[in-house]
Amino acid sequence: MQAAQSPVLTRRSIFAQAWPIMLGQTTVPLVGLVDTAVIGWTGDAAALAGVALGVAIINFIFWAFGFLRMGMTGMTAQAHGRGDAAEVNALLARGVAAGLAIGAVLVALQLLIVPLALGLLAGGETLTAAAHEFVTARFLGAPAALGFYAINGWLYGLGRTRDTLLLQIAMNAVNVVLDVLFVWHFGMGARGVGLGTALAEWVALALGIVMVLRIAGPGPLMRQRAGFFDPAAWKRLFAVNGDIMIRTIALLAMFLWLANAGARLGTVQLAANHVLLQLVGIFAFVLDGFAFTAESRVGIAIGAGAKADLRRAIRLTGEFSLGFGLIASAVAAAFGWLLIDLLTTNAEVRAAAYAMLPFAALTATLGVPAWLLDGVFIGATQGRALRNAAILATILYVATDLLLRPFGATGLWFAFLASYFYRAGALAVYLPRLFAGVAEARPRA
Repeated sequence: MQAAQSPVLTRRSIFAQAWPIMLGQTTVPLVGLVDTAVIGWTGDAAALAGVALGVAIINFIFWAFGFLRMGMTGMTAQAHGRGDAAEVNALLARGVAAGLAIGAVLVALQLLIVPLALGLLAGGETLTAAAHEFVTARFLGAPAALGFYAINGWLYGLGRTRDTLLLQIAMNAVNVVLDVLFVWHFGMGARGVGLGTALAEWVALALGIVMVLRIAGPGPLMRQRAGFFDPAAWKRLFAVNGDIMIRTIALLAMFLWLANAGARLGTVQLAANHVLLQLVGIFAFVLDGFAFTAESRVGIAIGAGAKADLRRAIRLTGEFSLGFGLIASAVAAAFGWLLIDLLTTNAEVRAAAYAMLPFAALTATLGVPAWLLDGVFIGATQGRALRNAAILATILYVATDLLLRPFGATGLWFAFLASYFYRAGALAVYLPRLFAGVAEARPRA
């Protein structure tokens, strides 16, 4: 494939790149929504809470390797901006291989990992049993999930957002069908939910491989064999992504702390928090359309040495993010109760979720600076800034949660909202250094 010059940075071009991501990202929370609804409609709060705990564990373990998506986007975008098509193809091969290998190791180690993870989190015997069934089934999809991360990151780096949309729709459609089949037809409970998602991830990986072979061509990819085994390239891959991995683990630890804090308030509150976090997930994934666009545009601008494009990319994606965030908060505040009723029939869980709905609705606006700046620094492959900001934000979040623990669920959600301020503020400190490291825009040939 030939590296193409990026489109002119206009509001129209930004939105044209972002809308397929936004549409595709609306299907990503369907994994959690379907997993939640299939169990939630049974009215069993303990089973729903068990899946909630299992989702928190899986997200922590799998997304600890989220650098396979994030780092891949930044590195691919920068290679694309330099016009280095050979490195673009080699990055794809390395990323998918690394994802499959790491996933296989996770499957092999699950007998150690799963009991340890469940033992660290609060929960009764019934809750832990449901979580165990869900988690062990989801582990079967680990290699596919991590390999798919790399493919998605590569496509985002090239700005091929419509292709990622097709893959997301396909994966989530399969997940919906299999979850319903395994739980309602075969009565497999939490295990069926996890197995359906794992199989959907394998289908998505297969479709993704077919797609990237169509884009790059098997010939050009095969010609990158020497580049694939280049030790220096592998070293750079993990050096760049090591800090991103630490950043991801720190943020996932924050969400694990949130799940554990909910569990300490009881099964009903844990289940209610999980329902509301599906709403928060929708906000994050939809607004990630602009954050992912920022990753690609920032990476391309840095690769091309274009400081003016860098500034404009940040400004335009920021405008869209804030506007859509305000709209999302208003819609959630007014109609979020419909989603709560859709996801659970348990009256106590509904009541607890209604009470905290205003806090969940606010995340769509208050989370914008953190989500957008994440995209900027991921595109710039500035892992150290991401790492330091995430660690600081997590420490301050835990301290805030402990301080507000006497206020129950209200304190829990207030601390969660504060975490977005902490992360955005810490990243903003690094912005001047980011601009200083990029050359002034040069005329295009």
